[in-house]
Amino acid sequence: MNEEQGRISLSGLRVRGRHGVFDFEREQGQDFVIDVRLDLDLRPAAASDDVTDTVHYGELAERLAAIVGGEPVNLIETLADRLVTACLQDRRVAIAEVTVHKPQAPIPLDFTDVAVTVRRSRS
Repeated sequence: MNEEQGRISLSGLRVRGRHGVFDFEREQGQDFVIDVRLDLDLRPAAASDDVTDTVHYGELAERLAAIVGGEPVNLIETLADRLVTACLQDRRVAIAEVTVHKPQAPIPLDFTDVAVTVRRSRS
């Protein structure tokens, strides 16, 4: 993040999805937790005090939830890629970082979390 940028973070967005390589994951579904960090210039919004001059995090959460709750994919890498692409659709976003957590991943051992993080910058 450079000195002209700020950051918007959305953490812990929990959405039910049907992603995974196993049939039971797609049939039963499971919770996915999404964390997002967006780097962008927040000065226009700070000066205007107008939500249209920034990324509306409520609308962003709804867009991301629709993707997670939508068409299933095999890998959370693919899901993270779709989510980061959605974040970068707003031209004001310089860098987007998305972490997809799959805390109920089908691993037959005790674990806390499995996560994939994708970070992309506007080219």
